[in-house]
Amino acid sequence: MALTPDDVVTKQFQHVRFKEGFDPDEVDDFLDEIVVEWRKTIAENEELKTKLAAYESGETPAAAEAPAEVEQVEAVEVVTEAPVAEPAAAPVAASAGIIELAQRLHDEHVAEGQAQRDKLIAEAQSQAASIVAEAEARGREEISRLEKERGSLETRIAELRQFERDYRTQLRGYIEGQLRDLDSTGTSSGSTPVSAVGH
Repeated sequence: MALTPDDVVTKQFQHVRFKEGFDPDEVDDFLDEIVVEWRKTIAENEELKTKLAAYESGETPAAAEAPAEVEQVEAVEVVTEAPVAEPAAAPVAASAGIIELAQRLHDEHVAEGQAQRDKLIAEAQSQAASIVAEAEARGREEISRLEKERGSLETRIAELRQFERDYRTQLRGYIEGQLRDLDSTGTSSGSTPVSAVGH
């Protein structure tokens, strides 16, 4: 399918998701310049084809004029023959240039997208590593704090057990002392005669 200036004017490019890419206005202005030049080339080509057809059919006034003017027309013919081949190739060259530009723009957008993707992946991996390292550090701090608290509680439990042992020993000694006193009081009161107790 032949590419026309209208194809260039109506061409819509997809937007890049993560980055704007090229300035759309600048690209549009450049494409407008291409279309203007392309249309000029096509118009010149059509004009030259018309002149050539008119010359070949003998409708040009130069055929009825003096031989000097005929030579001038022949010279014009020689000059116009070269550009006739050129404008025919010009749209092809312009098309190839536009296709090359479009391919280059496509490649640049793909490269930018891949670079952006790689950058986002690297940032995500870095952030994930940072979060994991921070979580591990907090975990170590919490374990250390719990170990200290555990040591403190074990010390307190040992102190309370020692206090219990000491208290039991003291309580046993006190009760045994009271029992001895009761026994000694009971023994001494049991040796006294009942009659003496009444008087």
